[in-house]
Amino acid sequence: MANLKEIRGRITSISSTMQITRAMKMVSAAKLKKAQDAIVMLRPYSEKLQELIQNVNSSSDPDQVSVYAQKREVKRILFIAVTSNRGLAGAFNSSIVKELNQQFQNNSRYEIEVLPVGKKVYDAVRKSRTVYTNGSSVYDNLNFDVVANITEGVMTSFKEGKFDEVYVIYNKFVNAATQEVTTEQLLPISMPETTEPQVETDYIFEPNRAEILDNLIPKSIKTQVFKAILDSVASEHGARMTAMHKATDNAQALKNDLVIFYNKARQAAITNEILEIVSGAEALKNS
Repeated sequence: MANLKEIRGRITSISSTMQITRAMKMVSAAKLKKAQDAIVMLRPYSEKLQELIQNVNSSSDPDQVSVYAQKREVKRILFIAVTSNRGLAGAFNSSIVKELNQQFQNNSRYEIEVLPVGKKVYDAVRKSRTVYTNGSSVYDNLNFDVVANITEGVMTSFKEGKFDEVYVIYNKFVNAATQEVTTEQLLPISMPETTEPQVETDYIFEPNRAEILDNLIPKSIKTQVFKAILDSVASEHGARMTAMHKATDNAQALKNDLVIFYNKARQAAITNEILEIVSGAEALKNS
């Protein structure tokens, strides 16, 4: 009977776990809709902003290069790694840490610093790498202004020559079940070369091309970082929803196996009791 009591306890425990994982799945599903809408709305703006910069830049004086587009000898690199503050999201956080470690190996000849956005990546690098600043607090009140303030510091460090290249590593949201680990170069900005012939345009720029670029490029960089974080937030909820769905299914399968095992053990115990009663009755008859 002690064995049966232990099995009943495990079944009860698994049932409680299933309730928790099912509730977490439902919460993540609700949050995913809002996060997905946010990133879907931001992407066209970010892409159009990049297109606008390319159009203005293609018609500007090639000698007037923005400070954010100046390439120099690479000695120091900053990686902005974006994870979440919480776990229970499958390989969502570990995939970013794995990609970051791979970047460390690929760029081992350079001085490297990390700007962790998320407690999970901060805990993974704080003892072994130089941390530029801890950006995990952005999730306390996530909005464009908060992200822009952190990005402004990175841009200032780049202008002052503290870093020669800046990259952002994050999970790009594809759908609820799929997230792609993405590494993008943030600074210096790169203008994609196109083989298509440029369309002749006759724009009137006010105030002038240089000033327009000086305003558009910083805004584009801040938007790119904000988009990466929103992508990561949507990916986090999708990954957690999927992980909790799998956890619920696994718990249900384990519970079913335990119920079958419990019924068999209970049946065997009842059979043993019946045999003992019958044996006792036969012994009384013979005596």
